[in-house]
Amino acid sequence: MIDWLAIFSNAAQEVISPTTAAYALAALGLAIHFGYTGLLNFGQAGFIALGAYGYAISILSFGFPVWAAVLVAVGASVIFALILGIPTLRLRADYLAIVTIAAAEILRLIFTTNTFDALTGSASGLQGYKDGFAALNPIPPGSYGFGPFTYNAFDWWIRIVGWTLVVIFAVITWLIMRSPWGRVIKGIREDEDAVRALGKNVYSYKMQSLILGGVYGTIAGMIFIMPRAVVPANYQTSLTFFVYAILLLGGAATILGPVIGSMIFWVLISFFSGFVARAVEAGWLPFMSQVQAGQLRFILVGVAIMLIVVFMPQGIFGNKKELAFVK
Repeated sequence: MIDWLAIFSNAAQEVISPTTAAYALAALGLAIHFGYTGLLNFGQAGFIALGAYGYAISILSFGFPVWAAVLVAVGASVIFALILGIPTLRLRADYLAIVTIAAAEILRLIFTTNTFDALTGSASGLQGYKDGFAALNPIPPGSYGFGPFTYNAFDWWIRIVGWTLVVIFAVITWLIMRSPWGRVIKGIREDEDAVRALGKNVYSYKMQSLILGGVYGTIAGMIFIMPRAVVPANYQTSLTFFVYAILLLGGAATILGPVIGSMIFWVLISFFSGFVARAVEAGWLPFMSQVQAGQLRFILVGVAIMLIVVFMPQGIFGNKKELAFVK
């Protein structure tokens, strides 16, 4: 017998989970890159990894306070964006795509290598960096909430900080996209030659957009590691593809799209994961093992996203006029 209550309860928890908040922020960064500027960044996993490792290494190896660790991670992402952007942003969009996907994987392999084991923990990763963040928690010890949304003080603290940052950065994105700067980068997305003819430095605007969206990804990386350890296997290329799936699901050139898209994506992942695993246990799928069931959830989620993209190509919140450039 399948425990439907447990399946739906676990899925519901993903609506406000720190992972969902982290992916929402990373997708907002990609919305700036791809949705608004037209930059094909396939290396968002690299920015997320820099946020995670920059924060953890700063605290564990150098004893920095939380605020300084955040600044180190953000600074590292700015440098990474400059390294990626300087040789590629004057070229066609596909060059940036090739460079970013390769650079993110190189970065992950550097964190995995034994050469820097003392700093990065190699394949084992890092942990023990949460004390400073936990010390800022104003919530008294104990459990709070109702039903499936019952968590201890630290878990609530992660969620409050994570979703507060999502709201803040969503508002910032909304404001800058209504500003002259935002209108310029949307013009670059539509026709960068026309923008250049108006006297704007297209290269400079592209670089600013790459840095800004990368910082979003870096902040997302810091939220991502609060409920878990820093493990290099979490920052494979598939991470960037998940963020793109979220972005396209919600709407590329939107503010709410990445946020709602992240919620839908992780609710679907949790639901299908729980359903398939319990269906195998109940004998509904006798031809399938638990390992195979774990892979089937991604197939089912992929099919669900494909259907949404087919019938709503602009995404749930997307505007067809806004995304005319993809025709």
